[in-house]
Amino acid sequence: MKTTRLYLITLFLTFALLLLNAPAQDYNTWGLPDGATMRLGKSRRTGNIAFSPDGTRLAVGSAIGIWIYDVRPGKEKELDLLRTDTGSIQSIVYSPDAIIVASRGNDGTAQLWDIVTGDQKITLEGHTDVIYAFAHSPDGETLATGSRDETARLWDAQTGEHKTTLEGHTDRVSSVTFSPDGNTVATGSFDNTVLLWDAQTGEHKTTLKGHTALVNAVVYSPDGKTIATGSRDSTVQLWDAITGQHKKTLRRPTDGVQTIVYSPDGKTIATGNSDSTVQLWSAYGRHKTTLRGHTALVYSVVYAPDGKVLATASADDTIRLWDATTGKHIKTLSGHTRSIAAIAYAPDGGTIASGGFTEGRGTLQLWNAQTGAHKTTLSEHVRDIFAVAYSPDGKMIATGGRDGNVRLSNAQTWEHITALTKHTSFIYAVSFSPIDRTLATASRDKTARLWDAQSGKQIATLEHAGSVLSIAHAPDGTTLATASIDSPVRLWDPQTGEHITTFPEYQGLILSIAYAPDSETLAIGIFSDNTPVVQLQDVSTGKQIATLPGHTGIIKSIAYSRDGTKIATGSDDKTVRLWDAKTGTHLATLSGHTGGVTSVAFSPDRSTVASSSEDGTILLWKIR
Repeated sequence: MKTTRLYLITLFLTFALLLLNAPAQDYNTWGLPDGATMRLGKSRRTGNIAFSPDGTRLAVGSAIGIWIYDVRPGKEKELDLLRTDTGSIQSIVYSPDAIIVASRGNDGTAQLWDIVTGDQKITLEGHTDVIYAFAHSPDGETLATGSRDETARLWDAQTGEHKTTLEGHTDRVSSVTFSPDGNTVATGSFDNTVLLWDAQTGEHKTTLKGHTALVNAVVYSPDGKTIATGSRDSTVQLWDAITGQHKKTLRRPTDGVQTIVYSPDGKTIATGNSDSTVQLWSAYGRHKTTLRGHTALVYSVVYAPDGKVLATASADDTIRLWDATTGKHIKTLSGHTRSIAAIAYAPDGGTIASGGFTEGRGTLQLWNAQTGAHKTTLSEHVRDIFAVAYSPDGKMIATGGRDGNVRLSNAQTWEHITALTKHTSFIYAVSFSPIDRTLATASRDKTARLWDAQSGKQIATLEHAGSVLSIAHAPDGTTLATASIDSPVRLWDPQTGEHITTFPEYQGLILSIAYAPDSETLAIGIFSDNTPVVQLQDVSTGKQIATLPGHTGIIKSIAYSRDGTKIATGSDDKTVRLWDAKTGTHLATLSGHTGGVTSVAFSPDRSTVASSSEDGTILLWKIR
């Protein structure tokens, strides 16, 4: 076994050196689903991070797979994506022989990946709920997992064979770790306790009690003499690893300790905290320094094997590298984005704008639609962006978000023009008039509003009985359609705000509406009796023309191609469907997102469909 492992390590290092010296690749095209031509964004961060055994790589869990980064000083870049179609990566860890182990979301399974080939090797099956934690024994022979099913399990790390189940906790097992000699397994739980187990027999040895809230992290000191535990009670507790006796409490004003790690030399304890800080302590409990820079809770902290670099991952969707000695910030690895809620093509087709939530703020991301290159990020809102729209001439862009404001920006210079602040709750949709410089907005505050986009002056308020979820201008400028949570679709005069008519026959949740280019047909996405369908309706007569069934989740977005021949629909079922707009015939299903599809848009030349998702990515699909 030692000979085999030595061979694998040698092979890994040889491969790593070849790869690290190769020309940089375009990660926009890595691991694409069938039919997709490009991916914009790296998806949202979903799990922890882990250094490779040689310290040159960092593995990052995301909603679409595992990103591998080169983290050598001055050479930080993306190297590879180990893609999964089966769910978000919750937790990852490198084994001593450079094999990655990863949990894949909510199905209670874990996978072993060969880092050299990128192939999935083994699936561990047995847990009945999410796996939160992994740990390898020091000799690499055994793998421990902790799950929301209130158990920990031990596995043969080579074959994936289940060895034993550790039962005794009364809530989820959030952390597992082996003692340095490999004889003991420690498990931390949301039941506020830490249990110690015989690693060979699975027999319970002792219980560490003292925390007053759930335990997020458990770690042994490198010499095996001390166990450090971190809890939501905002303390780190130090324990004698042999007797279980409590030694010391480390406490600073935080909202909870999310993770703990010892430096390789055992002299420093680092904690990631809910208050967005990283705290460094001496091994004896003296506070040394605070690392600041993240803007949300820090839930993963790891040292490079040589102890020189500290990597931290945060709910702000960034990874930061720090000098472990001085605490100086070295580099931020960004590009990971939380759910993207809305996308829009610029009228010339050269730019795609996406709205979502990144690095603690509602942000507008601009992308080159041909190359996939990220152009710029604008921190438009203090909270999530739900809606994005370009003016017909491409000179202005409007965004609406959770903060209830609508912001207008110059689409060439990105300078802020004005803010529309009359709404009192979430902005769900924005739509520019195709014939003049007016803007319509839809809000949770039970109103839609019409605005002069030049001056920012409000023109009219369109009252509803519930949250207004979608809004659309007819391309000929004659009507404005709104859909609200009180079900009916209403038509309005887009200049005066006068109510024209209501389509009362629609009963159910309507999140999306779209006009055909000829303004004669309205496509309506309805979720009624747990069945999602798209209804095509004649705007003049109110007559239903066709029904488009097939989605299995709520339809959140509808778009017509510019020539009116095709319809694209995006759904919570993680797919995009294409339809013949005249006959209602289903043309294709585009699958590849790992989260619900929040927005779809056709490129102006009708050759591409863009789709955004809760997984934090945009996929571009070539269509005929």
